Amino acid sequence: MKKLLFLLLWTTLSSILCCAQHSDAIHLPLARFSTGDDAGFRMPSFDDSQWKEIRTGTVWQEQGYPDYHGYAWYRIHVVIPSSLRANGHWKDSLRIFLAHVNDVDETWLNGARIGKIGSFPDDATGYISKWPAVREYHIAVNNPAIKWDEDNVIAVKDFDGGGTGGIFMGQPYLDMLEKTDGITLNSSAEKIRYLPDQKMEAPITLSNAFHTTVKGTLVWKVYDAAAGKELSQETLPVQLKPFEEKSFVIRPPSRAGIVYSYTFTEDGTGGLIAGRQIVPYLLTPAPAARPRINSAKVFGVRPGSPFLFKIAATGKKPLTYSIANLPRGLELDKTTGVIKGSLDLRGEYTLDVSVTNAAGRVREKLVVKVGEALALTPPMGWNSWNCWGLSVSDEKVRSSARALIDKGLIDHGWTYINIDDGWQASQRGSDSSIVPNDKFPGMKALGEWLHDQGLKFGIYSSPGPRTCGGFLGSWQHEKKDADSYADWGVDYLKYDWCSYDGIVKEDTTLASYRRPYTLMEEALRIHKRDIIYSLCQYGMKDVWKWGATVDGQSWRTTEDIEDTWESLSRIGFQQYALYPYAKPGNWNDPDMMIVGQVGWGENLHPSRLTPDEQYTHVSLWSLLAAPLLIGCDISRLDTFTLNLLTNDEVLAVDQDPMGAQARQMIRKDQYQVWVKGLEEGSKAVGIFNTDTAWHKVSVNFKELNLPDKISARDIWSQKDLGVFESSYSVLLPPHGVKLLKVK
Repeated sequence: MKKLLFLLLWTTLSSILCCAQHSDAIHLPLARFSTGDDAGFRMPSFDDSQWKEIRTGTVWQEQGYPDYHGYAWYRIHVVIPSSLRANGHWKDSLRIFLAHVNDVDETWLNGARIGKIGSFPDDATGYISKWPAVREYHIAVNNPAIKWDEDNVIAVKDFDGGGTGGIFMGQPYLDMLEKTDGITLNSSAEKIRYLPDQKMEAPITLSNAFHTTVKGTLVWKVYDAAAGKELSQETLPVQLKPFEEKSFVIRPPSRAGIVYSYTFTEDGTGGLIAGRQIVPYLLTPAPAARPRINSAKVFGVRPGSPFLFKIAATGKKPLTYSIANLPRGLELDKTTGVIKGSLDLRGEYTLDVSVTNAAGRVREKLVVKVGEALALTPPMGWNSWNCWGLSVSDEKVRSSARALIDKGLIDHGWTYINIDDGWQASQRGSDSSIVPNDKFPGMKALGEWLHDQGLKFGIYSSPGPRTCGGFLGSWQHEKKDADSYADWGVDYLKYDWCSYDGIVKEDTTLASYRRPYTLMEEALRIHKRDIIYSLCQYGMKDVWKWGATVDGQSWRTTEDIEDTWESLSRIGFQQYALYPYAKPGNWNDPDMMIVGQVGWGENLHPSRLTPDEQYTHVSLWSLLAAPLLIGCDISRLDTFTLNLLTNDEVLAVDQDPMGAQARQMIRKDQYQVWVKGLEEGSKAVGIFNTDTAWHKVSVNFKELNLPDKISARDIWSQKDLGVFESSYSVLLPPHGVKLLKVK
C-alpha cells in the first residue's frame, strides 16, 4: 500500500497509487515509443525524433499496437529544474514513479541503470513477469546521472509476454522525496471489531519507514453522510521514532452512511497525509443454530462420470446428513455431506436430503439430472489469479482451500478451487505431456486431496502456444493436455485466448475463432469425466451466440475486471442485452469477483470498491446468474467480506434453478432497476444508485411488469418489508443497492 500525501484522500481502505504525491511534481504524460529492442535505445544521445509519440498510463494496445507482444521501449524527455531540489524540504532523493509496467521493465536515466523489476526471456533466470508491481525508483540528488536544468532521458525497456503491454494503471511523475513519504496512515478491514448494538472499533495505524523522527498531529472525524452531520472528532499529538508504528482506535457506528476521515500533519513541513473510509457495515444475519440447506437445488452429471457433490448446510455443528432415496451407485458421507460415486442410467433423480443437529432437522429436494448438460447452476468457488497471479503454488492453493472450509464458505455452496496461470513447467515431458513446474509437486495428488474435502479442482490453459503469463499453452497438444487433466481429476478448465491471436493472424472469420475451442471440446469429451469448460476470450465474435455449440458451459463476455467502480459498472451494467443466452448449463461470465484482499500476486491490497459498491457487485452478479469465483486471499478474509459472501438468500438468486438472467427494466441517469424471474414464481428486483450522491429512488410497479400490489422482502437483511401498492421508494447511498424478493 502506498502513501498518499498533500490532501490526497482515500476512498477505500487502501489504494494503488496513481497520482503525484506532491504539488510541485512533474508529470510525465507522454513518451516516444518504439517496438523491438536495441541496447542503444537507453543512451541519451540516441536520436528518437522519428519515434511515435505515445501516452503513458495507457497500454499500447489501445494506441495503435493492438496485437503487439514482445519488447518495446519508452523514452521520456524531461527537464528537471533545480528549483525542484531547492524547494524540497528534505533534499535527499529524486523519485521517478512509473506506475505499473506490463510485464518486465529495466529503466535508465541518461544511460545510467536505475532499476529493474522482473526478468526478460533472454535473461539467465528466464522470463519472470512482474506486471502487478509498482515501479518507483529513488535516486540520490547528488547522483551525476541527474542533469539539473537540462534535458534528461528516462529510457524504459519493457517486455510484454501476453495480454496488454506498456506503462499503465497510473500517471508517471517525478518529484522530491520528503520525510512524510516514509509515513503510512491506513485503516485495515482485517482488524475491525464488530460489536453489539451497531457499534464497531476501527483501528488506524501510523507507521514510519524512515530513519528519522517525525512529529505531527493526528485528527479523525466521524460523519453521518446520510444525515449530513458530524458525529465526533478527536485530535492527538503524535511522535514517531525511526521505524516506529502506532495504532489508534476510532469507534464509529456500524451502519450505512457512516464515514470516518483521518489526517496526519507533519510539524516540520506541514505535509499532510489524509484518508477517508466508508464504514464496512454488515447486512447478512448470522446463521441460525437450526440446520439450513444452502446447496443448489439441481445438479447435472453425464452417465458414468465421477459424481461429486457437497451438500452445503449451516447450523450448529456437528451436522448429520442423510438421503432417504439415494440411487444405487452413489454413497453419502453422513458426517461431511459429500456424495460420491457414479450413475450410469440417464434420467432425473429426486433425492430427499435431510440435515440434522441438536437444534432440529431440515429437508430439501435435490434433483440430479443424468444427461449431457453440466453446470445447471452457475459454478461457485475460488480462482487464484486476482490474488496470487503468477506466484500461485500448491501450498497457496491448499491454504485457500483450507480457508474456504475453515471459514465456512463451503457450507454456503462455494466448492470450486481453480488454479489460474503460472502452474506449467517451461518444457513439456518427453512424451509431450504438459507437466507442472516445481511449485506443484503433484497435480493428481492435489486433485485427490481437494476431492477428499468435497471440493472441485480447476485448471487453466490457452489454445495458443503461450498463456497470458508466458507459460506453455495447449496449441497442437490439445488431446495430450485433456488426457492429463482427466488423469489429474480436473473438474473445470478455463481456456484463455491469450497468444492465439498470433495463430489466427489476419483470419477474422467466425470459424477461425471457434476452431481452437472446438479442438479442446473434442479432446475433453473423449473422457468419462465432467470438466466444466469455461471459454475465456473476452466476448469476441459474440461468443454468447455460439459458445454452447462448442460445449462451453460459460464464456467471458468482457475484458478483465479491475477493483474500481468504473470497471465494475462498465462491465456489469453492459450485460443487459445478453439475457437470451443464459440458461441452465450455459452462462454469461462478466469475470471474477473483486472483493477482499486482491493484487494479482504483488502488493495485495483491500478491494478499492466501497462497501456499497461491493454490495452492488454481489447483487448484480447474482441477478445476472453469473459464475461466482472469489478472487481474493481467502486466508485473510475479513469479517465484512465473509459476511458479504455468505448470504444464502442472495446466493440463491444466483443459483436459482430457472437459470434466468435479470433484465434491465429501467435505466436513468442516476439509477437502474433490474428484474430476474425465479423458479418459484417470485422475482428478484435490484434497484441500483449509479450516481455519486445519495438519492431517494421511487419505482412504479407497472414499469417493472409487476402486479399493482406486492409483498417485498429485503434479501440482504433477510427481513420481510410488508405489502406495497403501485410503487416502492428507497433511499440509496452512492453506488448502493436495494435487493428485493417480491411476490
